[in-house]
Amino acid sequence: MNLPNKLTVARIIATPIFLAVMLAQGIPYRFTIALVLFVLASFTDLLDGKIARGRGLVTNFGKFLDPIADKMLTTAALLGFMVVLDNKSFIVQITVVTFLTLFREFAVASVRLIAVSSASKKVIPANIWGKLKTVFQMASIISGLLAYSVKEFISLSDTVWDIMMCIFIIISWIAAITGVVSGVIYLIESKEYLDSSK
Repeated sequence: MNLPNKLTVARIIATPIFLAVMLAQGIPYRFTIALVLFVLASFTDLLDGKIARGRGLVTNFGKFLDPIADKMLTTAALLGFMVVLDNKSFIVQITVVTFLTLFREFAVASVRLIAVSSASKKVIPANIWGKLKTVFQMASIISGLLAYSVKEFISLSDTVWDIMMCIFIIISWIAAITGVVSGVIYLIESKEYLDSSK
């Protein structure tokens, strides 16, 4: 296994650890630790792709597993926020965002599986829209974790807290909408693999 693929696998392994820390009320500064873990895991996403392209180490294994690792990490974070948020409106919005995200991911993953199972054995890499969606997802999650992390160290007024949470929610919606758009584009570009008669 080459270095980029090892980094991808490391991101997958880090995901349950990140979620466990985020939800573990007995751990001091759990959101700060979760934030650091998420940032480091997200950095491996940037690093593995750069190394793979720069050193000519792009593999079908990496093209298939890398977006799955991203989905695992971001979905774990969204599920974590569904647990820790205490504002009903925010919980509802993050629940809808999570649903849209999962719906999109299942649809795209299904097409990828169909394509790789076809006669051409085509492994479809993430497109630019999918990568943009991931950037927005990671930015939204970092903004949410950062808000909770700051709250662990200093007392925030309700106004400041609401502003920070609104930023988190807005970016989350941008990520969800970008995800849906990228998913539709992905399905259109992959329509040759969606012949139900085969």
